[in-house]
Amino acid sequence: MAVDALWRRLRGWLKPDAPVASVAGDTAHMDTAQSRMTASLRSLLDDPTISPTIRSELAADFGRIEAMLERLERGELHVAVFGRVSAGKSALGNALLGREAFTVGVLHGTTDAAQQAMLDEAIQDGLVLIDTPGINELDGEARERLAFEVAEVSDLVIFVADGDLTRDELDAIRTLAATQRPLLLALNKSDRYRADERDALLERLRERTLGAIRPEDVIAVAARPSPQRVLDIDTHGRERAHEQARLPEVAALRERLLAIAQREGKTLSALNAGLYAGRLTDQVSARIAASRRQLASRLIRQYCIAKGVAVALNPIPVADLLAAAGLDAAMVVQLSRVYGLPLTRAESGRLVVVISAQLAALMGAIWGVQLVASTLKGVSAGLSVVVTAAAQGALGWYATVLIGRAAERYLVAGKSWGEQGPKRVVAEIVASLDRDSILREAREEILRRLKSH
Repeated sequence: MAVDALWRRLRGWLKPDAPVASVAGDTAHMDTAQSRMTASLRSLLDDPTISPTIRSELAADFGRIEAMLERLERGELHVAVFGRVSAGKSALGNALLGREAFTVGVLHGTTDAAQQAMLDEAIQDGLVLIDTPGINELDGEARERLAFEVAEVSDLVIFVADGDLTRDELDAIRTLAATQRPLLLALNKSDRYRADERDALLERLRERTLGAIRPEDVIAVAARPSPQRVLDIDTHGRERAHEQARLPEVAALRERLLAIAQREGKTLSALNAGLYAGRLTDQVSARIAASRRQLASRLIRQYCIAKGVAVALNPIPVADLLAAAGLDAAMVVQLSRVYGLPLTRAESGRLVVVISAQLAALMGAIWGVQLVASTLKGVSAGLSVVVTAAAQGALGWYATVLIGRAAERYLVAGKSWGEQGPKRVVAEIVASLDRDSILREAREEILRRLKSH
């Protein structure tokens, strides 16, 4: 699919070690990239080769891709506000929005589901904040998992801390950095520190997150500053103290977010969609491969039974071997359809000849036994069929397993033996299969079918 190629191009534009604001580039170029990514996502969603079963198994992932596609078309940039419990994530979201959009409580775990709201000052830039649950609740594994999932499908993450980082917070930052989306670190409740203490703490945070977060993206904020104590003097000269609320101090973070949304929003959205689509493509490919392997295994077994019984029942010398070759060719034709690389009957026959030649070179003695058994069966006019049929049919069964698996490897590699060539591939397959157990299973199944016949 085209998603992976476009993802690589986007990663080239957005260098991991470059400041986000330095990658503004040509707007028309970015619009083209977004259009191509939109087309790639739509192609992934509409891919007719993905079966209904796989779509059902990956329904949640396909739903996310659909949501990302809609987001790209609306031109939105989704920002996850992330951090541990009580660091002030919801309060910071509200301060950035300028309204009480997110629930703020005094108890741990107030945010138990992802919430989102449009940032008033950035409606024209499509900036959307997503508040997430805290990552360190005692019994909050489900909430922590939800928070990581929200961050994974967001375009940018604000990690909120209210002091020096704990081990859990550092681990979370490293995990988020591995998702390859930009990170901002907001030092909340910075009003609790003197100016020199705050500057020292910011420097400490920049040192500890170096490589995961750019130094200029570590920013001090105060989402809900402590009230200021004010002394009033009345008309009689008496002093009266009271507390006065202070405005949030989030201007630096707000400006950084607006700049990123304005300059890099489309690039980040397209990049994140490409990353997620790439992972989904890998999952779909793995599911398709597993489904094809299961179907191929059933198909090979059906031909093993057909060939084993046909060889056992055919009384004419050598003719049973020729009939077996025809069944093998038919099986390879069916396998080629399973893997979406149809072969003609002639191509299938040539492939069987190539594989059989390698098998004969590796297992000439076994093939000789089969030929002798075929001749013996003819000479005895079928009287020794019970003695020879099951053994000969079992060998035919085993040969079909080997031919089927070798053909499968050839098809999985895109109708190619690769650098190893057919000799090495066939040898590996022979070495990987338990011949004795296959022959035992084959004899038992053939004898059962002969008796019923």
